Amino acid sequence: MIDLQDKNHCPTLDEIGAYVRNPVFHKFCSDISSQYDCTEKIEFSACSMEKGWNIKYRKSGRTLCTLYPRESYFTVMIVVGQKEKASVEAILPECTAGLQTIYQQTKEGNGQRWLMIDLEDEDDLYRDLFRLIEIRRNQ
Repeated sequence: MIDLQDKNHCPTLDEIGAYVRNPVFHKFCSDISSQYDCTEKIEFSACSMEKGWNIKYRKSGRTLCTLYPRESYFTVMIVVGQKEKASVEAILPECTAGLQTIYQQTKEGNGQRWLMIDLEDEDDLYRDLFRLIEIRRNQ
C-alpha cells in the first residue's frame, strides 16, 4: 500500500487506483483523458487542508479538475470562477440535489467556489461532474 503523505515517492496512477480500490476511479480517469484529450499530472501538495499526492487534469494550461484519492472513493475538486458561474448556475437546477447542496454550501471567495465532490459511484453525480468540467473547459 502506498503512503500518500510520502513526498519522496511519486505514485503511479495504477498505485493510486489500487489505494482507492474503486473501479469508478479508473473509469473517471479514462473518461476525462479521452473526452478532453488531456493527461494526468500527479503532484504533491503541501497545502495543510489536502496534504499529499493528488492528480490534476489540465487542458490548454487550465486545470479542469483535481482528484484527491481516498480509501474506497475519491474527491473531485472543480473550481467555479467568475467565467463559469452563470453557466453553472443555469444548469444547477437540473443537477442532483447533492451537487446543488455542495454548490450552495461552498462559500465564494475572490469570485470563486472550490467545489469538493466525493465520488464513489458512476451515477447522476458522475454525469453532473462532467457537465461542470465541460463548462470549465469551454470558458
